[in-house]
Amino acid sequence: MPLLSQAAHETLAASHLASRRLERHSLLMTSPLEQAAHDVLRDTSALKNLNQRSLDIFKRIVESYLATGEPVGSRNLSLLLPTPLSPASIRNVMQSLEDIGLIFAPHTSAGRLPTELGLRFFVDALLEIGDIATEERAQIEKQIGASADRGFEAILNDATAMLSGMTSGAGVVVTHKDNGRLKQIEFVRLEPERALAILVAEDGSVENRVLPIPRELPASALIEAGNYLNARIRGRTLAEVRFDIEQSRAAAEAELDELTARLVDAGLAGWAEGLGPTQQLIVRGQANLLSNLTALDDLERIRLLFADLETKKDVMDLLARAESGEGVRIFIGSENKLFSLSGSSMIAAPFRDGSRRIVGVLGVIGPTRLNYARIVPMVDYTSKLIARLAPRM
Repeated sequence: MPLLSQAAHETLAASHLASRRLERHSLLMTSPLEQAAHDVLRDTSALKNLNQRSLDIFKRIVESYLATGEPVGSRNLSLLLPTPLSPASIRNVMQSLEDIGLIFAPHTSAGRLPTELGLRFFVDALLEIGDIATEERAQIEKQIGASADRGFEAILNDATAMLSGMTSGAGVVVTHKDNGRLKQIEFVRLEPERALAILVAEDGSVENRVLPIPRELPASALIEAGNYLNARIRGRTLAEVRFDIEQSRAAAEAELDELTARLVDAGLAGWAEGLGPTQQLIVRGQANLLSNLTALDDLERIRLLFADLETKKDVMDLLARAESGEGVRIFIGSENKLFSLSGSSMIAAPFRDGSRRIVGVLGVIGPTRLNYARIVPMVDYTSKLIARLAPRM
């Protein structure tokens, strides 16, 4: 059975196409370092006055870097340009591009590579982002559709691993812990006016909350409240259970007496308050980053990136910055503190629940020569597909 109906598929595709029209703005960053880079791009008159020849040469240098990771020289560039140009003329243009900080020579007499400022200029001004490839769209839908029956956390795990495999980067996602699936609830009286509420999740984790209860609440009410919730929670998230009980308030009041209904509400509210701010980070496919290494400095860069990924709080903080706005966000190298040493990039997009609240961020981390034109629509489409299956918060 297909994951999406034809109508839903067309709606999602239309939403994806509309979002790409806004991507030129949503790719802009907001940190002090990133803002400084944009100020340079806006204020440098040399950038504003680049002619078409300079733009063509610069674009070919970046595209060659993204494809091979290697410097490109004037002789090879002369073969890539749409109009004939001598190597000497190309070298003159390359020198001008180097003078304004868009490219650099890693070694004497070597070709040129884009700087991080050059990559930012390319992403903001020259990157052409098309629609996601048909075969990649089908692969994403098939993978997420196969995960849907195993719960939302399984969807996130499989989507992260899938993106890692498709992009040869590390797939990452951060989401709220209360998306975890529940298994059992129990209420135990501690004192005449206090009870312990015990919440067990399917992954074996246990959360305890002490709740105030009326002195006159009978012991049978604790059992009745537990039975009522246990009949509704297994395999579901706390957010889903709270939403359903709110929607069927009248039925709950008819089934439970007033004191027991208040206990059910207090238990759910207590757990939500404790779990709400907590986030979990999923990282898949770090080993992919070890492929296609061409030099010892590449190996050192990946070692530093692994160290970055171990710093979970910094990764979650960076992903959280992708929540501010619609569409895909691109973070490049030392524009952000997390990747200042490893020189890595991240492409990330938020996903929302049925109430349009952001419940997580999905992304891909890799070297700065990620295939941005291919990965941006891939991350964008995956995040929108996940949003259709996200529980209402």
